[in-house]
Amino acid sequence: MLHIGIPAYNEAPTIGVLIWRIRKVFAEFPREHAITVFNDGSTDSTAEVLAPYAEALGITVIGGEQRLGYARALDGLIRAASAQCRYPRRDAIIIMQGDFTDQPDHLPDLIKRFEGGADIVVAEPSVEPHDPRPVRRLRKLAPWLLRRHANVPGVRNPFGSFRLFRVSVLRDALKAAGDASFVQGEGWEANLDLLLATAPHARRIETVPLPPRYDLRPRPSRVRPLSDALRLYRFGRTLRVRRPSLQLAGRS
Repeated sequence: MLHIGIPAYNEAPTIGVLIWRIRKVFAEFPREHAITVFNDGSTDSTAEVLAPYAEALGITVIGGEQRLGYARALDGLIRAASAQCRYPRRDAIIIMQGDFTDQPDHLPDLIKRFEGGADIVVAEPSVEPHDPRPVRRLRKLAPWLLRRHANVPGVRNPFGSFRLFRVSVLRDALKAAGDASFVQGEGWEANLDLLLATAPHARRIETVPLPPRYDLRPRPSRVRPLSDALRLYRFGRTLRVRRPSLQLAGRS
């Protein structure tokens, strides 16, 4: 089973079309799958758009009216998939955005690597000149700000959102976290933190270059380069305490 997890905040213009496109991909690339959307307190009509999909197509919608933040949305999606899973070594969860930044047509690229034995598959976004300027600026700053704390062997860009995780790896990471929050941070740092939490439990991590599509979403980028860079820097200072094992492994 492949669990598609989508965190969504005010994505009414795209979330329904995205679900339709995902189903179209699996019609042409048949795999048993389930789609779960975490509605993170959207204030637009995201909930209304999702309602008929949940009723007619069996899409699972979790979350609610309260805004919990991106990290909590990731945590909720992962725990929901883990609870539903019967075969953790054979099942996987794929995290993708609800705004068409992550393309449904690229799902087979991740799945084929999982079926070839990868425990984690990371889609690494390339730097394109037509990407939004805030995104390009933060891409230049982020690796430098976190150069001592974001070392995941074999992964050059650990900040993207489009990833596949074997469920057994996620369960091991959840067990290791204990009572602590599984994923912390917002935006790019939450993506990084999820990768840092799971990588020590994976035997094999693969990457695949997949360019995001910023031109297909109707809203502007939520990236704020200066404030996000400062937040990344502060977040990195906490990683030496919270995620020391992977950093040591990366330097060995």
